[in-house]
Amino acid sequence: AEMDDTDPSGFDKIDSEKVTETINKINEALKDKEVDKNIRQKLNYGRKNWPSTLDKYEEQEAMIGADRSSMSKTDPDATFMRLKEDHMRNGQLKPAYNVQISTNNQYIVNYSLHRQSTDTNTLIAHLEQHIKTYKKKPVNITADAGYGSEQNYQWLESKRITAYVKHNQFDRKQRKQNKEKKPYSADKLVYDEAKDQYQCPKDKPMNNIGTYIRATRTGYLQTITKYETESCKYCRLKELCHQAKGNRVIEINHNLKRLKSRADKRLKTKRGIAKRKQRCFDVESVFGNIKQNHHFRRFMLRGIEKVEIETGLLALAHNLRKKIA
Repeated sequence: AEMDDTDPSGFDKIDSEKVTETINKINEALKDKEVDKNIRQKLNYGRKNWPSTLDKYEEQEAMIGADRSSMSKTDPDATFMRLKEDHMRNGQLKPAYNVQISTNNQYIVNYSLHRQSTDTNTLIAHLEQHIKTYKKKPVNITADAGYGSEQNYQWLESKRITAYVKHNQFDRKQRKQNKEKKPYSADKLVYDEAKDQYQCPKDKPMNNIGTYIRATRTGYLQTITKYETESCKYCRLKELCHQAKGNRVIEINHNLKRLKSRADKRLKTKRGIAKRKQRCFDVESVFGNIKQNHHFRRFMLRGIEKVEIETGLLALAHNLRKKIA
């Protein structure tokens, strides 16, 4: 109340200089006035501690980077993740690394460590490392639904790598009970490519009302097209079709739809079915062998460089044991 400017500071980013400047202004305004000693003590505490704390937070945010949301103080390279081994059964987060491996007949041919908890964002970097190591790209790859994203599909297509990679809806679409659920969902509507129109459940046209660009968390740009029905006001299926107050509007990613369709056709071929079956015992058994038979369930070293060496020794030991078995 003693200061001339009483407006709130807004939502601008607060740094150590702004905090120091603000505290100095408050002290200047209260210089010749009787103030409770607790307030003086709080201001002195803030002047001594808050700027340095903000500087420390900025350093930690810089260490975390843009590709992850957390880090461990004991190992700054590690990221907090939910692990399968949860002894307390409370979803506890622990510092960890995301280990990716490529196998061929249960031999480890490539491995990489990542600081992201999701597998989706690791595929491209993992395969780029494979190409750099062997000086050639793989002819085809097989991966589960955790790697099926538009960015990954598009990258594999541009590299002309045959991809037997599921998307997150592949297994659900194979079940009959799931096919019958939500009969009016956007993926079940009829599309007329020549007119660039969808048909609503009452066979009324849904016209193209515009396109916009959406960036994913990794910075990949997706093109989304919106379609709207002419009128839902007197439609008897409105409550079953959608819950919006006005006309129904759907958003379609045509490129992703095309890539998923190609993946579906490839995965349902005889070769695709064989690849999907092989992946289960080709990759998962390697992790099972390392964890259960070699009794290795946690890294002993800290720092991503040291952990990469440790992972390399594990891969070498696994391949040697399998060779002489």
